[in-house]
Amino acid sequence: MNLTTLDISIIFGYLILTIFLGFWISKRASKNLDSYFLGGKSMPWYLLGLSNASGMFDITGTMWMVAILFVYGVKSTLLPWLWPVWNQVFLMIFLAIWMRRSNVLTGAEWLRTRFGNGMGSKLSHISVVVFALVAVIGFIAYSFEGIGKFVVMFLPWDLSTTLAGVDISSEHMYALIIMSFTTLYVVKGGMYSVVITEVLQFLVMTVACIIIGVIAMKLVSAEQIDAVIPADWKSLTFGWKLDLEWTKFSEHVNRALNDKISSDGYELFSIFIMIVILRGILVSIAGPVPGYDMQRVLAAKTPKESALMSGLVSLVLFIPRYLMIAGLGVIALVYFNPDTLFSEGALDFEKILPFALSNFIPTGVLGIILAGLIAAFMSTFAANVNAGPAYIVNDIYKKFINPNASNKTLIRMSYLSSVLMVVIGISVGFFVTSINDILQWITAALFGGYAAANFLKWIWWRFNGYGYFWGMVAGLFGSLLVPKVFPDMSIIYAFPLVILPISTLGSLLGTLLTKPDDEQVLMSFYTSVRPWGFWGPVYEKVKAQDPGFERNKSFKRDMFNSLVAVIWQMMLILIPIYLVTREYMSMTIAIGILLITMAILKVNWYDKLEED
Repeated sequence: MNLTTLDISIIFGYLILTIFLGFWISKRASKNLDSYFLGGKSMPWYLLGLSNASGMFDITGTMWMVAILFVYGVKSTLLPWLWPVWNQVFLMIFLAIWMRRSNVLTGAEWLRTRFGNGMGSKLSHISVVVFALVAVIGFIAYSFEGIGKFVVMFLPWDLSTTLAGVDISSEHMYALIIMSFTTLYVVKGGMYSVVITEVLQFLVMTVACIIIGVIAMKLVSAEQIDAVIPADWKSLTFGWKLDLEWTKFSEHVNRALNDKISSDGYELFSIFIMIVILRGILVSIAGPVPGYDMQRVLAAKTPKESALMSGLVSLVLFIPRYLMIAGLGVIALVYFNPDTLFSEGALDFEKILPFALSNFIPTGVLGIILAGLIAAFMSTFAANVNAGPAYIVNDIYKKFINPNASNKTLIRMSYLSSVLMVVIGISVGFFVTSINDILQWITAALFGGYAAANFLKWIWWRFNGYGYFWGMVAGLFGSLLVPKVFPDMSIIYAFPLVILPISTLGSLLGTLLTKPDDEQVLMSFYTSVRPWGFWGPVYEKVKAQDPGFERNKSFKRDMFNSLVAVIWQMMLILIPIYLVTREYMSMTIAIGILLITMAILKVNWYDKLEED
């Protein structure tokens, strides 16, 4: 479908407004690195929360979520636990407070507060910088593949060309153009530009989501949905196996849908959920990977505000986003056109979202929605472009190459680093063929390799910089190894079978074969961050110096609150889906559970947040 002049005008008007805002606010970003990468740690927590939510509202992930809702129904809401979405819950309850107390610029710099300045700390510093850059490049490649595949289905021009003997498709050219627009305001304005434009983008996206939800409810009835879906499509419950079989479409479409379930590796659903829960707990307590999420936590004014910011993300993100996901999913289900979605003899599930938009959203409204979805892409892309260069400039250039560099020089290096990250990410993106493949590699393999070392750094006093370094190296090695050595093994099952054992072994051997970290560093970290866990020997030394010091006794409360918050977060996801699918009884129950969990969190979490 080609867009009308009105729709195209809305989209381009929005892009121009975004770039104008980015440049207008850029003067505030040029003072120093804190201003450029963290907004001077002076931005209100609610703006940071809206910005963070906007950065997570990416178009590529939304395309994937619409596709899995189409195939798996309500049980698809369990699949994002792979990321894990619980990360925001653990940050909200306790981790954001622990992290913000460090008062540093990046995750790599934070390691000095934990491991000191010895060789182990320097090695751990290098490992987390490498991990951060690999993760950011992976996300840029993921975004590049998604935005091109999405936009090419709407804009009318064929931009395919040949450069230096290399054929570049139309979808890659569109991706290059939109990424160039976004890079302009990110490079110029840093965190200030990213946050201000992301708040605008979040508002546009929220309006787009509500419009799609309303249109879906007018277009599709509950009876129409029931006529095409399998028996358990609307149910969240499951047995040992998924037992979801498509039978109501034509034979070749049913076969494609059932093959999709088989190839994804989710048939033994109980085993999958057990792996996801194990992984979700480990990765969530490990904390956010060194990227834009961590950056927002470090940018908050106080530890308490960092916790409130993390809680706001779930509150404002899921209801509007799942209104869009559920709306587009049910439209595609009822008005499904397999000829449109088949590509080279197989269903391309990543085309479901564009299919639903291009066929059922009216002129003018489509321009607003596409502007919102492009805003979603720009938010995620901008957040990563702003996060990655912080490690290059602060943790490589300033630390090892030019320690006495002026602020002006550091800001210029930030510009150069941002462009470099984009170029490398786009180059990798040319070799990506499937959104789902790279998403699974990032979330299950790469983030899985991060889990062991970063889990242990919080809870075990004996864990040292060498253990962190070898745990990170082993985890990164395992995540890169699996696709090459075990090409037929699902990335999901590779986590407990290969990646976690390798990274844990690296962490333990690196720690136990070397000396403990400096006693004063451990005591300083323990008294300032105040984590719970296995810190007995350090606690005794601190207590001897300061008899009034009290250890953190909040483990049971934090774990209980985290469980309650996971349920609360899940209700925020289910309510809009039940609304769009007309499951009003289930929606009422979900609202009741939401209110109960909110009341518990008010008394047992919010009222107990300490002012720092």
